[in-house]
Amino acid sequence: MKPRSKNALRLRRHARVRKRVVGTPQRPRLSVFRSLRYVYAQLIDDVAGRTLAAASTREEAVAAGVASRKSIAAAGAVGRELARRAAALGITRAVFDRGGYTYHGRIKALADAARDAGLEV
Repeated sequence: MKPRSKNALRLRRHARVRKRVVGTPQRPRLSVFRSLRYVYAQLIDDVAGRTLAAASTREEAVAAGVASRKSIAAAGAVGRELARRAAALGITRAVFDRGGYTYHGRIKALADAARDAGLEV
């Protein structure tokens, strides 16, 4: 039997979570993607099929105060910026979609920072 790649296993976990987690206009889905170099997060309205707000460490404004764009501090900056952008749109609540990743490290830091900035996740 051929061993599955780590990403293939992550995608299976993500599909399992996505069966239950659905974003609405009132409570969008906070989706997280973690690459080796950056962290991306977006608020998605699955009913309309559109992204309401997004933030990532690729943006200069988000990654300005951190030493490395792939650090836990950078993920926290993404969470704070996304919560700020959500508040500007009048969004106070979201459902968290960890994307099949373990709730640990950068993923946890992003969610905690979003909560601290006022987004109910």
